[in-house]
Amino acid sequence: MLVALSIQSFVLIERLDLSPVNGFTALTGETGAGKSIILDALSIALGGTADRRVVRQADDRAVVSAAFSVPADHPVWEQIDDAGLAFDRGETLALKRIVPRSGAIRALVNDQPVSAALLRSIGASLVDLHGQHAAMSLLRPQQHRIVLDQYARNDALLGRCREAWIAFCDARDRRATLESEAGAQADERDALARDIEALDNVAVTHGEAAALATRRAILSQGSRIRDGLAEAERALGGGHSRDGLAQAARAVERLVRLPGLDDGANESAIPTFSDGLRTLGDGLERALIELDEAENTLSHLQAEAGGDDGDLETTEARLFAIRALARRFQVEPDCLPALRESLATKSAKLGAGDDALIAARSAEVAAKAQWRTVAEALSAARRGAADRLEAAVKGELAPLRMAGVKLRVSMARVDDDECGADGQDKVAFEIETNQRAGFGPLAKIASGGELARIALAIRCALSDAGEAPVLVFDEVDQGVGGAVAAAIGERLAGLGEVRQVFAITHSPQVAAAADAQWQIEKKAHADGSGETVVSRLDDQSRLEEVARMLSGHSVTPEARQAAARLLETSCPRPNP
Repeated sequence: MLVALSIQSFVLIERLDLSPVNGFTALTGETGAGKSIILDALSIALGGTADRRVVRQADDRAVVSAAFSVPADHPVWEQIDDAGLAFDRGETLALKRIVPRSGAIRALVNDQPVSAALLRSIGASLVDLHGQHAAMSLLRPQQHRIVLDQYARNDALLGRCREAWIAFCDARDRRATLESEAGAQADERDALARDIEALDNVAVTHGEAAALATRRAILSQGSRIRDGLAEAERALGGGHSRDGLAQAARAVERLVRLPGLDDGANESAIPTFSDGLRTLGDGLERALIELDEAENTLSHLQAEAGGDDGDLETTEARLFAIRALARRFQVEPDCLPALRESLATKSAKLGAGDDALIAARSAEVAAKAQWRTVAEALSAARRGAADRLEAAVKGELAPLRMAGVKLRVSMARVDDDECGADGQDKVAFEIETNQRAGFGPLAKIASGGELARIALAIRCALSDAGEAPVLVFDEVDQGVGGAVAAAIGERLAGLGEVRQVFAITHSPQVAAAADAQWQIEKKAHADGSGETVVSRLDDQSRLEEVARMLSGHSVTPEARQAAARLLETSCPRPNP
Protein backbone atom coordinates (compact mmCIF):
# COMPACT_ATOMS: atom_id res chain seq x y z
CA MET A 1 0.00 0.00 0.00
CA LEU A 2 0.95 3.65 -0.37
CA VAL A 3 2.13 4.75 3.08
CA ALA A 4 3.46 8.21 2.31
CA LEU A 5 3.23 10.79 -0.45
CA SER A 6 5.50 13.82 -0.29
CA ILE A 7 5.20 16.72 -2.75
CA GLN A 8 7.51 19.75 -2.75
CA SER A 9 7.45 22.86 -4.94
CA PHE A 10 5.01 21.28 -7.38
CA VAL A 11 2.75 23.73 -9.28
CA LEU A 12 0.69 25.32 -6.45
CA ILE A 13 1.98 23.06 -3.69
CA GLU A 14 4.83 24.39 -1.57
CA ARG A 15 5.10 21.27 0.58
CA LEU A 16 2.64 18.49 1.21
CA ASP A 17 3.17 15.30 3.24
CA LEU A 18 0.34 12.78 3.22
CA SER A 19 -0.01 9.54 5.16
CA PRO A 20 -2.69 7.46 3.39
CA VAL A 21 -4.66 4.72 5.13
CA ASN A 22 -6.01 1.39 3.98
CA GLY A 23 -9.34 1.06 2.24
CA PHE A 24 -11.07 3.65 0.08
CA THR A 25 -10.04 7.33 0.34
CA ALA A 26 -12.06 10.02 -1.44
CA LEU A 27 -10.38 13.23 -2.63
CA THR A 28 -12.86 16.09 -2.83
CA GLY A 29 -12.83 19.83 -3.28
CA GLU A 30 -14.17 22.60 -5.43
CA THR A 31 -13.38 22.73 -9.11
CA GLY A 32 -9.97 24.30 -9.66
CA ALA A 33 -8.77 23.57 -6.13
CA GLY A 34 -6.02 21.32 -7.47
CA LYS A 35 -7.28 17.76 -7.12
CA SER A 36 -5.66 16.84 -10.43
CA ILE A 37 -2.35 18.25 -9.17
CA ILE A 38 -2.18 15.48 -6.56
CA LEU A 39 -2.79 12.87 -9.26
CA ASP A 40 -0.24 14.48 -11.59
CA ALA A 41 2.38 14.49 -8.85
CA LEU A 42 1.77 10.82 -8.06
CA SER A 43 1.97 9.99 -11.77
CA ILE A 44 5.37 11.68 -12.06
CA ALA A 45 6.66 9.80 -8.99
CA LEU A 46 5.60 6.58 -10.72
CA GLY A 47 7.65 7.37 -13.83
CA GLY A 48 5.16 9.37 -15.87
CA THR A 49 6.19 12.15 -18.22
CA ALA A 50 7.79 15.00 -16.28
CA ASP A 51 7.32 18.56 -17.53
CA ARG A 52 9.61 21.26 -16.12
CA ARG A 53 6.63 23.61 -15.98
CA VAL A 54 5.45 21.76 -12.85
CA VAL A 55 8.25 23.44 -10.84
CA ARG A 56 6.71 26.00 -8.50
CA GLN A 57 7.44 29.51 -9.69
CA ALA A 58 9.43 30.54 -6.63
CA ASP A 59 11.61 27.43 -6.51
CA ASP A 60 14.40 25.76 -8.48
CA ARG A 61 13.11 22.21 -8.48
CA ALA A 62 10.12 20.02 -7.72
CA VAL A 63 10.44 16.79 -5.76
CA VAL A 64 7.80 14.07 -5.50
CA SER A 65 8.24 10.81 -3.61
CA ALA A 66 5.85 7.95 -2.96
CA ALA A 67 6.64 5.30 -0.35
CA PHE A 68 5.04 1.86 -0.43
CA SER A 69 4.78 -1.06 1.95
CA VAL A 70 5.03 -4.09 -0.33
CA PRO A 71 4.75 -7.79 0.58
CA ALA A 72 7.98 -9.77 0.29
CA ASP A 73 6.48 -12.03 -2.39
CA HIS A 74 5.32 -9.19 -4.66
CA PRO A 75 6.72 -9.41 -8.24
CA VAL A 76 8.12 -5.87 -8.00
CA TRP A 77 11.04 -7.18 -5.96
CA GLU A 78 12.04 -9.40 -8.87
CA GLN A 79 12.11 -6.32 -11.12
CA ILE A 80 14.31 -4.50 -8.64
CA ASP A 81 16.58 -7.51 -8.29
CA ASP A 82 16.90 -7.86 -12.08
CA ALA A 83 17.86 -4.17 -12.25
CA GLY A 84 20.78 -4.84 -9.91
CA LEU A 85 19.55 -2.54 -7.14
CA ALA A 86 20.39 -3.14 -3.49
CA PHE A 87 17.26 -3.81 -1.46
CA ASP A 88 15.73 -5.60 1.48
CA ARG A 89 12.31 -7.14 0.95
CA GLY A 90 11.28 -5.97 4.38
CA GLU A 91 11.99 -2.29 3.76
CA THR A 92 9.71 0.45 2.52
CA LEU A 93 9.96 0.96 -1.23
CA ALA A 94 10.39 4.64 -2.06
CA LEU A 95 9.99 6.02 -5.60
CA LYS A 96 11.24 9.56 -6.14
CA ARG A 97 11.39 12.03 -9.01
CA ILE A 98 13.40 15.24 -8.95
CA VAL A 99 12.47 17.78 -11.63
CA PRO A 100 14.85 20.78 -11.75
CA ARG A 101 14.08 23.94 -13.63
CA SER A 102 17.21 23.18 -15.65
CA GLY A 103 19.45 20.15 -15.82
CA ALA A 104 18.75 16.45 -15.80
CA ILE A 105 15.50 15.07 -14.40
CA ARG A 106 16.38 12.34 -11.92
CA ALA A 107 14.57 9.13 -10.97
CA LEU A 108 15.42 7.17 -7.83
CA VAL A 109 14.30 3.99 -6.13
CA ASN A 110 15.28 3.90 -2.48
CA ASP A 111 17.72 6.72 -3.25
CA GLN A 112 19.42 4.68 -6.00
CA PRO A 113 19.44 6.30 -9.46
CA VAL A 114 17.38 4.47 -12.10
CA SER A 115 16.08 5.17 -15.57
CA ALA A 116 12.66 6.69 -16.08
CA ALA A 117 11.65 3.51 -17.92
CA LEU A 118 12.53 1.32 -14.92
CA LEU A 119 10.75 3.71 -12.55
CA ARG A 120 7.69 3.58 -14.82
CA SER A 121 7.77 -0.23 -14.89
CA ILE A 122 8.05 -0.46 -11.11
CA GLY A 123 5.34 2.13 -10.64
CA ALA A 124 2.95 0.27 -12.97
CA SER A 125 3.25 -2.84 -10.80
CA LEU A 126 2.38 -0.83 -7.66
CA VAL A 127 -0.34 1.58 -8.79
CA ASP A 128 -3.04 1.19 -11.41
CA LEU A 129 -4.36 4.55 -12.60
CA HIS A 130 -7.88 4.70 -14.02
CA GLY A 131 -9.05 7.97 -15.44
CA GLN A 132 -9.81 10.07 -18.46
CA HIS A 133 -6.26 10.14 -19.80
CA ALA A 134 -4.14 8.13 -22.19
CA ALA A 135 -1.98 6.80 -19.37
CA MET A 136 -4.65 4.51 -17.97
CA SER A 137 -3.64 0.88 -18.30
CA LEU A 138 -6.84 -0.30 -19.96
CA LEU A 139 -6.10 1.90 -22.98
CA ARG A 140 -2.88 -0.05 -23.63
CA PRO A 141 -3.75 -3.16 -25.64
CA GLN A 142 -0.58 -4.88 -24.49
CA GLN A 143 -2.06 -4.86 -20.98
CA HIS A 144 -5.26 -6.65 -21.94
CA ARG A 145 -3.70 -10.11 -22.11
CA ILE A 146 -2.06 -9.51 -18.74
CA VAL A 147 -5.39 -8.49 -17.23
CA LEU A 148 -7.12 -11.56 -18.69
CA ASP A 149 -4.41 -13.87 -17.35
CA GLN A 150 -4.72 -12.30 -13.93
CA TYR A 151 -8.46 -12.84 -13.99
CA ALA A 152 -8.03 -16.44 -15.16
CA ARG A 153 -5.39 -17.20 -12.49
CA ASN A 154 -3.10 -18.43 -15.25
CA ASP A 155 0.12 -18.06 -13.26
CA ALA A 156 0.93 -21.79 -13.30
CA LEU A 157 0.12 -22.20 -17.00
CA LEU A 158 2.11 -19.07 -17.84
CA GLY A 159 5.08 -20.44 -15.91
CA ARG A 160 4.92 -23.73 -17.81
CA CYS A 161 4.50 -21.91 -21.11
CA ARG A 162 7.52 -19.70 -20.45
CA GLU A 163 9.64 -22.69 -19.44
CA ALA A 164 8.57 -24.58 -22.57
CA TRP A 165 9.29 -21.53 -24.74
CA ILE A 166 12.77 -21.14 -23.26
CA ALA A 167 13.44 -24.84 -23.90
CA PHE A 168 12.21 -24.45 -27.49
CA CYS A 169 14.36 -21.34 -28.04
CA ASP A 170 17.41 -23.17 -26.68
CA ALA A 171 16.74 -26.13 -28.99
CA ARG A 172 16.17 -23.80 -31.95
CA ASP A 173 19.39 -21.90 -31.25
CA ARG A 174 21.37 -25.15 -30.98
CA ARG A 175 19.94 -26.38 -34.28
CA ALA A 176 20.76 -23.07 -35.96
CA THR A 177 24.28 -23.14 -34.57
CA LEU A 178 24.85 -26.70 -35.77
CA GLU A 179 23.43 -25.85 -39.19
CA SER A 180 25.79 -22.91 -39.45
CA GLU A 181 28.68 -25.10 -38.39
CA ALA A 182 27.53 -27.85 -40.77
CA GLY A 183 27.88 -25.49 -43.73
CA ALA A 184 31.47 -24.77 -42.83
CA GLN A 185 32.10 -28.41 -41.99
CA ALA A 186 30.75 -29.55 -45.36
CA ASP A 187 33.36 -27.41 -47.10
CA GLU A 188 36.02 -28.74 -44.75
CA ARG A 189 34.95 -32.34 -45.35
CA ASP A 190 35.14 -31.81 -49.11
CA ALA A 191 38.65 -30.43 -48.73
CA LEU A 192 39.63 -33.36 -46.52
CA ALA A 193 38.18 -35.81 -49.01
CA ARG A 194 40.30 -34.30 -51.78
CA ASP A 195 43.41 -34.48 -49.62
CA ILE A 196 42.75 -38.08 -48.61
CA GLU A 197 42.13 -39.02 -52.23
CA ALA A 198 45.46 -37.45 -53.23
CA LEU A 199 47.24 -39.39 -50.49
CA ASP A 200 45.49 -42.64 -51.43
CA ASN A 201 46.39 -42.20 -55.09
CA VAL A 202 50.09 -42.19 -54.19
CA ALA A 203 49.78 -44.58 -51.20
CA VAL A 204 53.20 -43.84 -49.72
CA THR A 205 54.79 -46.35 -47.33
CA HIS A 206 57.20 -45.46 -44.56
CA GLY A 207 60.81 -45.30 -45.84
CA GLU A 208 59.76 -45.60 -49.46
CA ALA A 209 61.13 -42.20 -50.49
CA ALA A 210 64.60 -42.97 -49.16
CA ALA A 211 64.59 -46.36 -50.86
CA LEU A 212 63.52 -44.80 -54.14
CA ALA A 213 66.22 -42.16 -53.89
CA THR A 214 68.83 -44.90 -53.47
CA ARG A 215 67.34 -46.94 -56.30
CA ARG A 216 67.36 -43.86 -58.53
CA ALA A 217 71.01 -43.23 -57.75
CA ILE A 218 71.83 -46.85 -58.62
CA LEU A 219 69.86 -46.80 -61.86
CA SER A 220 71.29 -43.46 -62.93
CA GLN A 221 74.87 -44.98 -62.63
CA GLY A 222 73.77 -48.38 -63.94
CA SER A 223 76.42 -48.95 -66.65
CA ARG A 224 79.32 -48.02 -64.43
CA ILE A 225 78.04 -50.16 -61.59
CA ARG A 226 77.47 -53.09 -63.88
CA ASP A 227 80.98 -52.77 -65.36
CA GLY A 228 82.55 -52.61 -61.94
CA LEU A 229 80.62 -55.62 -60.67
CA ALA A 230 81.55 -57.57 -63.81
CA GLU A 231 85.19 -56.75 -63.24
CA ALA A 232 84.88 -57.94 -59.64
CA GLU A 233 83.27 -61.14 -60.86
CA ARG A 234 86.07 -61.75 -63.32
CA ALA A 235 88.65 -61.17 -60.63
CA LEU A 236 87.02 -63.84 -58.50
CA GLY A 237 87.71 -66.25 -61.36
CA GLY A 238 84.22 -67.39 -61.98
CA GLY A 239 84.37 -70.03 -59.23
CA HIS A 240 88.03 -70.95 -59.59
CA SER A 241 88.87 -69.02 -56.43
CA ARG A 242 86.43 -71.11 -54.43
CA ASP A 243 87.88 -74.35 -55.82
CA GLY A 244 91.42 -73.24 -54.99
CA LEU A 245 90.52 -72.25 -51.47
CA ALA A 246 88.62 -75.49 -50.97
CA GLN A 247 91.60 -77.53 -52.25
CA ALA A 248 93.99 -75.60 -49.98
CA ALA A 249 91.70 -76.13 -47.01
CA ARG A 250 91.57 -79.88 -47.62
CA ALA A 251 95.33 -80.08 -47.96
CA VAL A 252 95.87 -78.27 -44.64
CA GLU A 253 93.28 -80.49 -42.96
CA ARG A 254 95.25 -83.57 -44.07
CA LEU A 255 98.44 -82.10 -42.69
CA VAL A 256 96.81 -81.45 -39.32
CA ARG A 257 95.88 -85.12 -39.13
CA LEU A 258 99.41 -86.45 -39.81
CA PRO A 259 100.80 -88.64 -36.98
CA GLY A 260 102.79 -86.67 -34.54
CA LEU A 261 101.37 -83.34 -35.64
CA ASP A 262 98.02 -83.81 -33.88
CA ASP A 263 99.44 -82.94 -30.45
CA GLY A 264 96.08 -82.14 -28.84
CA ALA A 265 95.50 -79.10 -26.69
CA ASN A 266 98.63 -77.02 -26.30
CA GLU A 267 98.91 -75.59 -22.81
CA SER A 268 102.17 -73.86 -23.58
CA ALA A 269 102.27 -70.21 -24.35
CA ILE A 270 104.64 -70.98 -27.31
CA PRO A 271 102.77 -71.74 -30.58
CA THR A 272 103.56 -75.12 -32.12
CA PHE A 273 103.62 -76.14 -35.76
CA SER A 274 100.25 -77.89 -35.40
CA ASP A 275 98.80 -74.66 -33.99
CA GLY A 276 99.90 -72.87 -37.12
CA LEU A 277 98.33 -75.53 -39.37
CA ARG A 278 95.01 -75.25 -37.54
CA THR A 279 95.13 -71.42 -37.74
CA LEU A 280 95.75 -71.74 -41.47
CA GLY A 281 92.84 -74.16 -41.86
CA ASP A 282 90.48 -71.92 -39.91
CA GLY A 283 91.47 -68.96 -42.06
CA LEU A 284 90.85 -70.91 -45.26
CA GLU A 285 87.40 -71.95 -43.95
CA ARG A 286 86.55 -68.34 -43.14
CA ALA A 287 87.79 -67.26 -46.52
CA LEU A 288 85.47 -69.79 -48.16
CA ILE A 289 82.52 -68.47 -46.15
CA GLU A 290 83.38 -64.85 -46.89
CA LEU A 291 83.86 -65.73 -50.57
CA ASP A 292 80.42 -67.34 -50.70
CA GLU A 293 78.87 -64.26 -49.11
CA ALA A 294 80.75 -61.96 -51.44
CA GLU A 295 79.65 -63.95 -54.50
CA ASN A 296 76.03 -63.90 -53.29
CA THR A 297 76.16 -60.16 -52.65
CA LEU A 298 77.80 -59.63 -56.02
CA SER A 299 75.04 -61.63 -57.69
CA HIS A 300 72.37 -59.64 -55.85
CA LEU A 301 73.94 -56.31 -56.72
CA GLN A 302 74.28 -57.34 -60.36
CA ALA A 303 70.58 -58.21 -60.39
CA GLU A 304 69.65 -54.93 -58.74
CA ALA A 305 71.84 -52.89 -61.04
CA GLY A 306 70.55 -54.62 -64.07
CA GLY A 307 67.53 -52.27 -64.70
CA ASP A 308 67.06 -50.43 -67.96
CA ASP A 309 66.08 -46.82 -68.71
CA GLY A 310 62.40 -47.68 -68.20
CA ASP A 311 63.09 -48.70 -64.62
CA LEU A 312 64.85 -45.39 -64.03
CA GLU A 313 61.92 -43.42 -65.41
CA THR A 314 59.45 -45.38 -63.30
CA THR A 315 61.54 -44.91 -60.16
CA GLU A 316 62.00 -41.20 -60.75
CA ALA A 317 58.30 -40.67 -61.46
CA ARG A 318 57.36 -42.40 -58.22
CA LEU A 319 59.97 -40.50 -56.20
CA PHE A 320 58.98 -37.15 -57.68
CA ALA A 321 55.30 -37.84 -56.98
CA ILE A 322 56.05 -38.59 -53.33
CA ARG A 323 58.20 -35.50 -52.94
CA ALA A 324 55.57 -33.29 -54.60
CA LEU A 325 52.90 -34.64 -52.22
CA ALA A 326 55.19 -33.97 -49.25
CA ARG A 327 55.71 -30.39 -50.42
CA ARG A 328 51.96 -29.90 -50.83
CA PHE A 329 51.31 -30.87 -47.24
CA GLN A 330 54.56 -29.36 -45.96
CA VAL A 331 55.73 -32.54 -44.23
CA GLU A 332 58.57 -35.01 -44.66
CA PRO A 333 57.80 -37.90 -47.06
CA ASP A 334 57.89 -40.43 -44.21
CA CYS A 335 55.11 -38.44 -42.44
CA LEU A 336 52.60 -38.88 -45.29
CA PRO A 337 51.13 -42.22 -44.07
CA ALA A 338 50.49 -40.76 -40.57
CA LEU A 339 49.04 -37.62 -42.15
CA ARG A 340 46.58 -39.71 -44.12
CA GLU A 341 45.37 -41.44 -40.95
CA SER A 342 45.03 -38.08 -39.15
CA LEU A 343 42.94 -36.59 -41.95
CA ALA A 344 40.74 -39.68 -42.05
CA THR A 345 40.11 -39.41 -38.29
CA LYS A 346 39.26 -35.72 -38.58
CA SER A 347 36.86 -36.39 -41.44
CA ALA A 348 35.12 -39.08 -39.40
CA LYS A 349 34.66 -36.67 -36.50
CA LEU A 350 33.19 -34.05 -38.81
CA GLY A 351 30.83 -36.66 -40.15
CA ALA A 352 29.61 -37.26 -36.60
CA GLY A 353 28.30 -33.67 -36.63
CA ASP A 354 25.61 -34.77 -39.08
CA ASP A 355 24.19 -37.06 -36.43
CA ALA A 356 24.27 -34.23 -33.90
CA LEU A 357 22.40 -31.95 -36.34
CA ILE A 358 19.76 -34.60 -36.98
CA ALA A 359 19.33 -35.03 -33.23
CA ALA A 360 19.14 -31.24 -32.74
CA ARG A 361 16.42 -30.93 -35.39
CA SER A 362 14.42 -33.66 -33.71
CA ALA A 363 14.88 -32.00 -30.32
CA GLU A 364 13.66 -28.68 -31.75
CA VAL A 365 10.54 -30.27 -33.18
CA ALA A 366 9.82 -32.01 -29.88
CA ALA A 367 10.41 -28.82 -27.86
CA LYS A 368 8.12 -26.80 -30.11
CA ALA A 369 5.43 -29.46 -29.86
CA GLN A 370 5.72 -29.35 -26.07
CA TRP A 371 5.42 -25.56 -26.07
CA ARG A 372 2.48 -25.74 -28.46
CA THR A 373 0.68 -28.18 -26.15
CA VAL A 374 1.05 -25.82 -23.19
CA ALA A 375 0.17 -22.80 -25.33
CA GLU A 376 -3.03 -24.51 -26.48
CA ALA A 377 -3.95 -25.22 -22.86
CA LEU A 378 -3.26 -21.57 -22.03
CA SER A 379 -5.43 -20.43 -24.95
CA ALA A 380 -8.27 -22.66 -23.75
CA ALA A 381 -8.00 -21.22 -20.24
CA ARG A 382 -8.06 -17.70 -21.66
CA ARG A 383 -11.13 -18.41 -23.79
CA GLY A 384 -13.00 -19.74 -20.78
CA ALA A 385 -11.92 -16.77 -18.65
CA ALA A 386 -12.87 -14.34 -21.44
CA ASP A 387 -16.47 -15.60 -21.37
CA ARG A 388 -16.61 -15.30 -17.58
CA LEU A 389 -15.06 -11.81 -17.63
CA GLU A 390 -17.54 -10.57 -20.24
CA ALA A 391 -20.44 -11.80 -18.10
CA ALA A 392 -18.96 -10.34 -14.89
CA VAL A 393 -18.38 -6.93 -16.47
CA LYS A 394 -21.88 -6.96 -17.89
CA GLY A 395 -23.22 -7.51 -14.39
CA GLU A 396 -21.18 -4.59 -13.08
CA LEU A 397 -22.16 -2.22 -15.91
CA ALA A 398 -25.93 -2.47 -15.38
CA PRO A 399 -26.02 -0.62 -12.01
CA LEU A 400 -23.72 2.01 -13.53
CA ARG A 401 -26.43 2.95 -16.07
CA MET A 402 -24.50 1.25 -18.85
CA ALA A 403 -26.67 -1.81 -19.39
CA GLY A 404 -26.52 -1.28 -23.15
CA VAL A 405 -22.73 -1.36 -23.17
CA LYS A 406 -21.09 -4.66 -23.95
CA LEU A 407 -17.51 -5.72 -23.41
CA ARG A 408 -15.99 -8.28 -25.74
CA VAL A 409 -12.69 -9.98 -25.07
CA SER A 410 -11.30 -10.54 -28.54
CA MET A 411 -8.75 -13.33 -28.97
CA ALA A 412 -6.78 -13.96 -32.14
CA ARG A 413 -4.08 -16.49 -32.94
CA VAL A 414 -0.86 -14.72 -33.89
CA ASP A 415 1.61 -15.92 -36.49
CA ASP A 416 4.33 -18.31 -35.40
CA ASP A 417 6.99 -15.61 -35.64
CA GLU A 418 4.99 -13.48 -33.19
CA CYS A 419 4.45 -16.22 -30.61
CA GLY A 420 6.48 -16.23 -27.47
CA ALA A 421 6.83 -17.09 -23.82
CA ASP A 422 3.29 -15.84 -23.11
CA GLY A 423 1.63 -18.07 -25.67
CA GLN A 424 0.08 -17.60 -29.07
CA ASP A 425 -2.83 -15.26 -28.40
CA LYS A 426 -3.46 -11.59 -29.06
CA VAL A 427 -6.02 -10.28 -26.59
CA ALA A 428 -7.95 -7.04 -26.95
CA PHE A 429 -10.81 -5.56 -24.93
CA GLU A 430 -13.44 -4.10 -27.21
CA ILE A 431 -16.74 -2.40 -26.40
CA GLU A 432 -20.02 -1.67 -28.07
CA THR A 433 -21.75 1.36 -26.53
CA ASN A 434 -24.90 1.15 -28.64
CA GLN A 435 -26.70 -1.90 -29.92
CA ARG A 436 -25.56 -2.90 -33.41
CA ALA A 437 -23.08 -0.04 -33.49
CA GLY A 438 -20.28 -2.55 -33.65
CA PHE A 439 -17.36 -3.29 -31.36
CA GLY A 440 -14.22 -1.21 -31.31
CA PRO A 441 -11.19 -0.37 -29.16
CA LEU A 442 -11.85 1.18 -25.76
CA ALA A 443 -9.90 4.33 -26.52
CA LYS A 444 -11.83 5.07 -29.72
CA ILE A 445 -15.37 4.07 -28.76
CA ALA A 446 -15.83 5.18 -25.14
CA SER A 447 -16.12 8.77 -23.95
CA GLY A 448 -14.17 9.93 -20.94
CA GLY A 449 -16.97 9.29 -18.44
CA GLU A 450 -17.88 5.97 -20.02
CA LEU A 451 -14.28 4.87 -20.04
CA ALA A 452 -13.86 5.60 -16.34
CA ARG A 453 -16.98 3.61 -15.45
CA ILE A 454 -16.01 0.75 -17.76
CA ALA A 455 -12.61 0.68 -16.07
CA LEU A 456 -14.36 0.54 -12.71
CA ALA A 457 -16.61 -2.29 -13.87
CA ILE A 458 -13.66 -4.27 -15.20
CA ARG A 459 -11.66 -3.65 -12.03
CA CYS A 460 -14.61 -4.76 -9.90
CA ALA A 461 -14.99 -7.89 -12.02
CA LEU A 462 -11.32 -8.61 -11.57
CA SER A 463 -11.71 -7.96 -7.84
CA ASP A 464 -8.57 -9.31 -6.19
CA ALA A 465 -6.84 -10.27 -9.45
CA GLY A 466 -3.77 -8.35 -10.48
CA GLU A 467 -0.60 -7.32 -8.74
CA ALA A 468 -1.07 -3.54 -8.26
CA PRO A 469 -1.99 -3.01 -4.59
CA VAL A 470 -3.08 0.61 -5.18
CA LEU A 471 -5.93 1.75 -7.45
CA VAL A 472 -6.54 5.38 -8.37
CA PHE A 473 -9.73 6.56 -10.09
CA ASP A 474 -10.03 10.06 -11.53
CA GLU A 475 -13.61 11.42 -11.67
CA VAL A 476 -15.16 8.04 -12.34
CA ASP A 477 -18.49 9.65 -11.43
CA GLN A 478 -18.40 12.32 -14.13
CA GLY A 479 -21.82 13.05 -15.59
CA VAL A 480 -23.77 10.79 -13.22
CA GLY A 481 -25.55 11.21 -9.93
CA GLY A 482 -28.12 9.67 -7.65
CA ALA A 483 -28.34 5.91 -7.78
CA VAL A 484 -25.53 5.57 -10.33
CA ALA A 485 -23.18 7.60 -8.14
CA ALA A 486 -24.19 5.50 -5.15
CA ALA A 487 -23.47 2.34 -7.15
CA ILE A 488 -20.05 3.72 -8.02
CA GLY A 489 -19.40 4.46 -4.36
CA GLU A 490 -20.42 0.95 -3.35
CA ARG A 491 -18.03 -0.56 -5.89
CA LEU A 492 -15.14 1.63 -4.85
CA ALA A 493 -15.79 0.71 -1.23
CA GLY A 494 -15.87 -2.96 -2.22
CA LEU A 495 -12.54 -2.62 -3.97
CA GLY A 496 -11.22 -0.90 -0.86
CA GLU A 497 -11.72 -4.12 1.06
CA VAL A 498 -9.03 -5.87 -1.01
CA ARG A 499 -6.96 -2.93 -2.30
CA GLN A 500 -5.99 0.58 -1.33
CA VAL A 501 -8.27 2.82 -3.40
CA PHE A 502 -8.15 6.55 -4.10
CA ALA A 503 -10.83 8.37 -6.05
CA ILE A 504 -11.09 12.02 -7.08
CA THR A 505 -14.80 12.75 -6.99
CA HIS A 506 -17.40 15.50 -7.14
CA SER A 507 -20.17 13.15 -6.04
CA PRO A 508 -21.37 13.25 -2.41
CA GLN A 509 -22.64 9.68 -2.79
CA VAL A 510 -19.15 8.47 -3.77
CA ALA A 511 -17.44 10.52 -1.06
CA ALA A 512 -19.83 9.24 1.59
CA ALA A 513 -18.95 5.64 0.73
CA ALA A 514 -15.24 6.19 1.46
CA ASP A 515 -13.39 5.01 4.53
CA ALA A 516 -11.50 8.33 4.65
CA GLN A 517 -11.79 11.68 2.95
CA TRP A 518 -9.23 14.30 1.95
CA GLN A 519 -10.27 17.83 1.09
CA ILE A 520 -8.24 19.73 -1.50
CA GLU A 521 -8.46 23.52 -1.23
CA LYS A 522 -6.83 26.44 -2.98
CA LYS A 523 -5.86 29.16 -0.57
CA ALA A 524 -5.07 32.68 -1.72
CA HIS A 525 -2.20 34.66 -0.21
CA ALA A 526 -2.09 38.39 0.33
CA ASP A 527 0.28 38.82 -2.59
CA GLY A 528 -2.27 37.28 -4.92
CA SER A 529 -0.56 33.94 -5.23
CA GLY A 530 -2.37 30.73 -4.52
CA GLU A 531 -1.48 27.47 -2.80
CA THR A 532 -3.08 24.03 -2.86
CA VAL A 533 -3.46 22.35 0.52
CA VAL A 534 -4.85 18.98 1.49
CA SER A 535 -6.62 18.26 4.76
CA ARG A 536 -7.57 14.93 6.29
CA LEU A 537 -11.18 15.37 7.40
CA ASP A 538 -12.50 14.28 10.77
CA ASP A 539 -16.14 13.32 11.24
CA GLN A 540 -17.43 16.87 11.63
CA SER A 541 -15.35 18.30 8.81
CA ARG A 542 -16.41 15.46 6.60
CA LEU A 543 -20.06 16.14 7.34
CA GLU A 544 -19.54 19.76 6.31
CA GLU A 545 -17.72 18.77 3.11
CA VAL A 546 -20.40 16.29 2.03
CA ALA A 547 -23.06 18.89 2.82
CA ARG A 548 -21.21 21.38 0.64
CA MET A 549 -21.09 18.83 -2.16
CA LEU A 550 -24.86 18.37 -1.81
CA SER A 551 -25.91 22.01 -1.62
CA GLY A 552 -23.16 24.00 -3.26
CA HIS A 553 -21.21 26.86 -1.76
CA SER A 554 -23.78 27.72 0.96
CA VAL A 555 -24.27 24.87 3.39
CA THR A 556 -27.81 24.76 4.82
CA PRO A 557 -29.08 22.82 7.83
CA GLU A 558 -31.06 20.68 5.42
CA ALA A 559 -27.87 19.88 3.55
CA ARG A 560 -26.17 18.87 6.80
CA GLN A 561 -29.08 16.59 7.68
CA ALA A 562 -28.96 15.02 4.21
CA ALA A 563 -25.20 14.61 4.48
CA ALA A 564 -25.54 12.91 7.88
CA ARG A 565 -28.10 10.46 6.49
CA LEU A 566 -25.91 9.81 3.45
CA LEU A 567 -22.84 9.16 5.57
CA GLU A 568 -24.75 6.92 7.92
CA THR A 569 -26.28 4.95 5.06
CA SER A 570 -23.26 4.77 2.78
CA CYS A 571 -20.51 4.48 5.35
CA PRO A 572 -21.76 2.69 8.48
CA ARG A 573 -18.21 1.57 9.35
CA PRO A 574 -16.30 3.92 11.69
CA ASN A 575 -13.77 6.31 10.26
CA PRO A 576 -10.18 5.09 10.57
